[in-house]
Amino acid sequence: MSRLPRLQSHSSDDRIQQQPTFSLSSSSSSTTMNSLKRKAAPEDTADPPRKRLAPIPETKQPLQDSKTGTNLAVPKRSGPPPLTRPLPTQLATAGIRRTQRATSAPPTRPPSASGSRPGSGPSRPTGGPKRPAVGRAASGSGAAGAAAPKPNGPFDFNFLALENRVASVESAREADVARLAADMQAERAKVAELQANHFALSQELTAARSQEINQRRELGIASNELEQIKRRHANQLADMEMDMSRKDRKVRELEEELRNCKEDLERERGTVATLKATVAQQSTSHITFTTQIGALQAQIAALQSTLNVGAGQKTQLEFELEKANKRIEELKEETLQGETLRRKLHNMVQELKGNIRVFCRVRPLLPSDLGTGTLTKSGSSRGSNTPEPIDEEKAKADLVYPDKLDHREIVVSSSSESATGQERKDQWAFSFDRVFEPDSTQSEVFEEVSQLAQSCTDGYNVCVFAYGQTGSGKSFTMEGGSSPATAGMIPRAVEQVFRVAEELKTKGWQYTMEGQMLEIYNETINDLLGKGEFDKKKHEIKHDKSGRTTVTDVNVIPLTSASQVRSLLAIAQSRRTVAATLMNERSSRSHSVFTLRIRGSNSMTGETCEGSLNLVDLAGSERLEKSGAGSDKDRLRETQNINRSLSALGDVIAALGEKGEGKGDKHIPYRNSKLTYLLQNSLSGNSKTLMVLNLSPLQTHLNESLCSLRFATKVNNTTIGTAKKQSKTSSS
Repeated sequence: MSRLPRLQSHSSDDRIQQQPTFSLSSSSSSTTMNSLKRKAAPEDTADPPRKRLAPIPETKQPLQDSKTGTNLAVPKRSGPPPLTRPLPTQLATAGIRRTQRATSAPPTRPPSASGSRPGSGPSRPTGGPKRPAVGRAASGSGAAGAAAPKPNGPFDFNFLALENRVASVESAREADVARLAADMQAERAKVAELQANHFALSQELTAARSQEINQRRELGIASNELEQIKRRHANQLADMEMDMSRKDRKVRELEEELRNCKEDLERERGTVATLKATVAQQSTSHITFTTQIGALQAQIAALQSTLNVGAGQKTQLEFELEKANKRIEELKEETLQGETLRRKLHNMVQELKGNIRVFCRVRPLLPSDLGTGTLTKSGSSRGSNTPEPIDEEKAKADLVYPDKLDHREIVVSSSSESATGQERKDQWAFSFDRVFEPDSTQSEVFEEVSQLAQSCTDGYNVCVFAYGQTGSGKSFTMEGGSSPATAGMIPRAVEQVFRVAEELKTKGWQYTMEGQMLEIYNETINDLLGKGEFDKKKHEIKHDKSGRTTVTDVNVIPLTSASQVRSLLAIAQSRRTVAATLMNERSSRSHSVFTLRIRGSNSMTGETCEGSLNLVDLAGSERLEKSGAGSDKDRLRETQNINRSLSALGDVIAALGEKGEGKGDKHIPYRNSKLTYLLQNSLSGNSKTLMVLNLSPLQTHLNESLCSLRFATKVNNTTIGTAKKQSKTSSS
């Protein structure tokens, strides 16, 4: 539709009064106006062309967003509707047509000589009516404007008023255009806002969909819980049905009883019929029996109700007990996993630090410690000792284990009298990687060592050696007893290696193992698995560049099972040099070294590895005055060699500590002892090394225990480097 002006005219007494009115016209009115233009065109050929105003388009439908299709309602304006500028040609044509219809044709007059008389128009040959020069009056200045006729009559004044109104309409139209542009700008802002709202709604829809997915998941969980409740309900229903069956059985028994009673009653009635004299008595008895039956039935009902309540309580308690047991098992599993993770992380930290790990184990108090000990009696002659049983509290040293969580600390306390008679108390605190109290079992100790034993199958060299004074439990820790519960570190480590090798077969690994058992006695190496006598062969220690240590002319036994290793250990233990001292009836007078070599190859990956496990049981450190070895020439020599080799071990540890602190290229005296030279690769950082310090709990051994603790602390603070893995991958 288009917005067009429509003129209304009225003629009376040959005068035209025009009052323009503006409204929305239909397509038919625009067609009529166009037809009027075409008819008036031939009659106005002499007039100059008139300006036409472009119509303003108008749509009946409201504005819509091109993307979303949202209606953009234009706000309604208050006041009258805007006016549009009428087309001059249409106004003039409409006025002429109406004038022609209202007047008759005047008579033909001769043309005027001047042609400028007011009110006169150009003569027409056809004798038609006069047409006012509307176009020339509205055309402006110039030659046409000079020739325009002067206003004549009321029609000309109305035309001027109409022209002024047209100008006001045009200014109003421009104002409407500006206002429409502002409205369009506002509508565009609204469209942008609607697009932003659409984006926000899209995000909310996405969130709603994710929430719906979560609700569906929760619905699935609720469905599972409902199924569990249904199953429990079915179980309870089955229990109730069983109770009902038992109840029905009891009811049948009672009915049978009642039937028997009725039979008895019938017999009694027959007896009453025959014996008229006892009728009253039998009637009374019948009433009594009936009352008793009712009472019994009431008791049965009460007992049944009590039984049902008890069964429900029992079921609830069993359910709670089962739930509590499951929770206990979960907590135990979490605790075990946490402890295992803590130990692994601790081992990893120690490997990164490169320190020798040190464990401390205090053996329990033995009955032999109380029966054969000696105490100096007060008032006896100086230096004389009289054997007597020792009280347990007096015999035990003051050892405290304050770290109950990680078990890494031990505190030693001692009290003595000074020269002035005052009591002096001393206290020493030591910290290690793990401290085992006297009640620790062999399995608990090996649990800490198992990770190191397993590292042999990964291609690492591992060395575990036991250190301590005579009688502190080194041999028991390393070799153990005869029962499986008391087995030591050596048989348990071998079993662990064989078990891991069997598990790795599924991954393509094949392992071959061999073992040897050596003894270092008086700085001489003896083969405990040899067939000849000792000292017949000279054994030499050799180290190659790959970090492997070998001893010449020793028997290396191929190993196929852990039981074979146990039999070899029994043979080696029977051939090991032991002797009785004052501190130990069966004291080891030599250092024993068990070596397990492992070679592995993986046919699937082409990888090979080689590792060794050295388990060393050192001879006990002791003092001559304590052990009584000074009176025996052989024991004296053994003790001197033992203490010399242990002193050389301390020198190596001290030199390694100084080298680790960055004090230059420190010489490490490995060759001062056969023991340190044999353990050179284990102490130099090419292997994972663990030292197990064994302590005696006796008060008489407190000084030796303090010396061992100080030495173990020095070892624990020594940095030797990180172990290297002995493995390679085949080029094929």
